[in-house]
Amino acid sequence: MATFQYDEFVKRNSGYIAAATQDQIRTKRILFAGCGLGSGPVICAARSGFQNFVLIDGDVVDAHNLNRQFFDFEDVGMPKVESLKKHILRINPEAQVEAHVAMLDADNAAELVAKVDLIFDTIDFVDLSAVLALHGNAAALAKPIFTAMNIGFGAGVLYFPPNAGNSLPAILQKDVEAAAAAGNLSYTEVFGRVMARIGAHLDSQVMEEVSKALTIMEDGTVCPASQIAVGSFSVAALAVAMMHDMLAGMDVPSAPNMVVHSFRNHVTKLINIAA
Repeated sequence: MATFQYDEFVKRNSGYIAAATQDQIRTKRILFAGCGLGSGPVICAARSGFQNFVLIDGDVVDAHNLNRQFFDFEDVGMPKVESLKKHILRINPEAQVEAHVAMLDADNAAELVAKVDLIFDTIDFVDLSAVLALHGNAAALAKPIFTAMNIGFGAGVLYFPPNAGNSLPAILQKDVEAAAAAGNLSYTEVFGRVMARIGAHLDSQVMEEVSKALTIMEDGTVCPASQIAVGSFSVAALAVAMMHDMLAGMDVPSAPNMVVHSFRNHVTKLINIAA
């Protein structure tokens, strides 16, 4: 039976990932809040050499997740964090994986953020209070946080550096206040305002699908938005590349600018989500 050796495992990273950066990747503890869309970045991070994970998600794997998320048919019905833990350990049996079958919320966010070095957020934006709690605690504890969107045949990733004074709650404050003033402090109202600002920069097909989903959800109906594997794979590649660059001390575009790549239009651009 083969014996796991970390240096052999990451041997082919050499030339693209410097030894000092690989050492950071090996030792940094990373929180993945949301393990649906987050499943791709988890697997990409594990294969890149990250081996200290904290996972939190209260959902189980459903059959309709398999078109884009990094689960197998045998995982259907299993908690997503437990399934991902299994897959991580199949890649790296020495990985340390702390799995929480629960939804991140205002009660547990601070404790989870405090125990890690960096954070990746793909909490469903439907849970606006959880998103704000996660990002608020990351800002308060000076922890770098990345957040991402599956955007049709592409992806968007936002990076909030520690001590930058530009958190997601700060960016969304005017949207939250406007929604509250209109008497509709809901996910659809706040997210709809953000999408209205950036929609002109996205593929028209993406905006059509987002509009459909938001319309259906206005009355509280659950509506899994259309998402495809190309978008999920794009999120994984883009997010882990940006994490690497941050750890390597390279310049990484930061919020309010979101890095967006579209395979449909074959372009990468920055979109200011606050403008």
